[in-house]
Amino acid sequence: MKTITCVEDLRVLHKRRVPKMFYDYAESGSWTESTFRQNSQAFADIRLRQRVAKDISKRNISSDMLGERQRMPVALAPTGLTGMQHADGEILAAQAAEEFGVPFTLSTMSICSIEDVAAHTRKPFWFQLYVMKDRDFISALIQRAKAAGCSALVLTLDLQIIGQRHKDLKNQMTAPPRLTLGNLLNMATKPRWCAGMLRTRRHSFGNVVGHAKGVENLTSLSAWSAEQLDPSLSWDDVAWVKEQWGGKLILKGIMDAEDAAIAAGLGVDAIIVSNHGGRQLDGAPASIEVLPEIVAKVNGACEVWLDGGIRSGQDVFKAKALGADATLIGKAFLNGLGAGGKQGVTQCLEIIEKELDLTMAFCGKTDLREVNSDVLYTDA
Repeated sequence: MKTITCVEDLRVLHKRRVPKMFYDYAESGSWTESTFRQNSQAFADIRLRQRVAKDISKRNISSDMLGERQRMPVALAPTGLTGMQHADGEILAAQAAEEFGVPFTLSTMSICSIEDVAAHTRKPFWFQLYVMKDRDFISALIQRAKAAGCSALVLTLDLQIIGQRHKDLKNQMTAPPRLTLGNLLNMATKPRWCAGMLRTRRHSFGNVVGHAKGVENLTSLSAWSAEQLDPSLSWDDVAWVKEQWGGKLILKGIMDAEDAAIAAGLGVDAIIVSNHGGRQLDGAPASIEVLPEIVAKVNGACEVWLDGGIRSGQDVFKAKALGADATLIGKAFLNGLGAGGKQGVTQCLEIIEKELDLTMAFCGKTDLREVNSDVLYTDA
């Protein structure tokens, strides 16, 4: 097998091993996918200052997130349908993150349930919440996260309505997949994936089926999902969730400095600068492009993290240089999961760690706490 040296190698293997509809779900954006592409291109456009003749023999890339020391300033982002990229995907990714030493975030729309992941891990993980119209279900979901020992709640704000994702529509993407002729033919070329799915009982949304009112099977789930996104979501609802949760709260989906100021004013612990991986508003800027303005606006009132487009340790380094306290990876760890299960997620994290450490060294720094915009090359 080809030697894996970078996240791109994992992506190629991911595409080869996972059914098209689920690979496309991970590796696509909305409408023209311009924002999806810009998330990566904006990082590529940032240039670094190489320094020499500095003592870089002892280096440290560990970092704090919510007051806890992490091996590096990277967390696994919440991603829906993770258990469709690989059987029991959320459990495997959570275990890989725990063993490596970074946080894992479980999505509301996960295949493995909160309780499933808690039963197969030792360290508390984070839970990501969508606020649906059924507030009784949401309140119960928050209580389930508390009971499972989740140490932080990540509230996603940018999915009041869903962006038009052409590939998902054309693929008629569902979990589990519909057994159409086209799907069966495609799955027949993915024997490893099929073997894993045959061994597991987890094939649909574990946090929803059997928990939301009237959702007992795939048919009722589809109807429920179509009507539950809540376009009326407001800052008052954020305050309600904060009160219900009572613990560390992170707001995800902030792309505007004014929104960041409002979020910080609510007393949240962190905000995540994110455009939902380019899957919502196409034509929005890359997350990294709006980061400096948001960092300046928040001015230390809460931690500011970055999500979107991070495929390497160099991207993590650039985000730190522009003011991010930490970062999250979504597509990158899904590439690892789809390519090689738990081992693939670990490989992804190891690759990013090595790239981050080497980049910091080449820029003449020995501790991430020293990293700021002076490591970036400008034409001025």
